[in-house]
Amino acid sequence: MRTWLVTVVALALALLCSYGAFAHCEIPCGIYDDGARFAEIDEHISTIEKSMGAIRELSGADPVDYNQLARWVANKETHANEIQHIASQYFLTQRVKPLGDATPAEREAYVRKLTLLHEMIVTAMKTKQTTNPAVVTKLRMLLSSFRVAYGGS
Repeated sequence: MRTWLVTVVALALALLCSYGAFAHCEIPCGIYDDGARFAEIDEHISTIEKSMGAIRELSGADPVDYNQLARWVANKETHANEIQHIASQYFLTQRVKPLGDATPAEREAYVRKLTLLHEMIVTAMKTKQTTNPAVVTKLRMLLSSFRVAYGGS
């Protein structure tokens, strides 16, 4: 019985620790670093861009190195997922607050932020579907526009 209890507790702790490793807390802890999140998204975009270049290069090689090709595709997908996670779990659920009574200008600013975050999430999804550099350019533009709308530099 004791072994079973220790196993259950260890499993529960492992699950809790692994969750905390990839998500900002939702307690809320009140510890936010918006600048770090913007920098993190920018780094993910650069990694996606590099992955796309490697995929295009490896696809044209003779012979094709399918192992490396698969790894770059997986890398691109991982970083796109991270952008989606930050946009939804950090900004949408924690930082862009729902409006109560608001002026038309406040409502317009709120809708602008939501629209830009949604476009970022969709464009990050599109980076998974292509190696077209124009999609990365659009993602960078959306990040820049959101940073301005959010009130950052």
